Amino acid sequence: MARTFKGGIHPPEAKELSCHKAFEEMPAPKEIVVPVSQHIGKPAHVLVKKKDVVKKGTLLAEAAAFISANIHSPVSGTVKNVGVMENVNGKPQLAITITNDGENTTEYMEALNPETVTVDQIRDRVKAAGIVGQGGAAFPTNVKLAPPPDKKVDCIILNGCECEPYLTRDDRFMIERTEDLIRGLKMIMRALGVKEGRIGIEDNKQEAIGILRKATEKHSDIFIDAIQTKYPQGAEKMLIKAAIGRKVPPGKLPMDVGVVIQNIGTALSLYDAVANGIPAITSAVTVSGLGIKEPKNLIIPVGTHLSDIIDFCGGMTPDAKKIIIGGPMMGVAQYDLTSSIQKATSGLLILTEKEVGGHVETQCLRCGKCVSVCPIHLIPTILVKMAQNDRPKDAVEFGIWNCMECGTCEYICPANIPLVQWLRLGKKQAGKLDS
Repeated sequence: MARTFKGGIHPPEAKELSCHKAFEEMPAPKEIVVPVSQHIGKPAHVLVKKKDVVKKGTLLAEAAAFISANIHSPVSGTVKNVGVMENVNGKPQLAITITNDGENTTEYMEALNPETVTVDQIRDRVKAAGIVGQGGAAFPTNVKLAPPPDKKVDCIILNGCECEPYLTRDDRFMIERTEDLIRGLKMIMRALGVKEGRIGIEDNKQEAIGILRKATEKHSDIFIDAIQTKYPQGAEKMLIKAAIGRKVPPGKLPMDVGVVIQNIGTALSLYDAVANGIPAITSAVTVSGLGIKEPKNLIIPVGTHLSDIIDFCGGMTPDAKKIIIGGPMMGVAQYDLTSSIQKATSGLLILTEKEVGGHVETQCLRCGKCVSVCPIHLIPTILVKMAQNDRPKDAVEFGIWNCMECGTCEYICPANIPLVQWLRLGKKQAGKLDS
């Protein structure tokens, strides 16, 4: 039996819409808007001003703290404006607008030999390239490659689960760029000084599993773990438990049990930065849903407007109802198509009435279904009651900070209660305790 974790759900996968669509490179639009914060941590410090001429790869904004990331230009052209714009998370944010000159002139970094590159060169290049985790959190990758001395890491796991419905970009990466992925994993292993590398893949991706197992036959230090298809199997703690049996305690990180997790796309970004000198200037995005006329897997310049991507995929169907950045479980609904994609954007979903459905909220039935599916064994109903009654101290005691906001509880709730929204409010209330 395939390995997994206790709890979780099995939503309809809907991956058949795009899983056989090979990547296409979307041409850069006439105008892009590049946010200066596409990562966890402090926004990058802007280095350019209006009317500056830039090339593809020019450093636009420099990391402003230890937890921050460089921002580069995805096109060549002229800076049109530096000002506040709405981002895909629905928040006003400083961004750099660039008019594309269509010349595609580049300003990349020097290519390095993946076989002889040193540990310091890998870490420095990852930082210079502005690479961030593509699994959703967008944590600066260079920080993960330099764990504190007291964290003894002995295993690196590439996350190829891609457990969110609809999304297939990681699946396509594993199929289309197999050798580059292995080289990227090898460099991560070198940077961390570990001798064991693993790739965890849900067992609904049999083609990718077969290709990677054949490709790694000559690598005795790389293992392919076929893991049971279940949401949220791609969450770090769930993946670690399923792949190697280690349990990350509440409030702790994977490094505390000797593991570093990286996304498939992150490993390939690292390879491209080292071997080709290319900074993080594109995003690999699955565009899917019954509301888009031509589902695709695309390589898109960072900063591209959502409207341009939708047009490139043939436009929306008449019954399109909801637009989501990311997956349907943890993604963010969009209201402004002038917002632009970021480095860690993995999906753009256009969903119809049939997919979204109509849900009427009723009273909690006290059925306990949300408790049975929670992957980290919380009691969502109690935490929600605490949020509704403004009891943050009690919520903290019951583990609200451990909530991943994965949405399993909300998905299974027969009363259609927006549990995740209440849990987020509870966290905001708890965050004010020390202020």
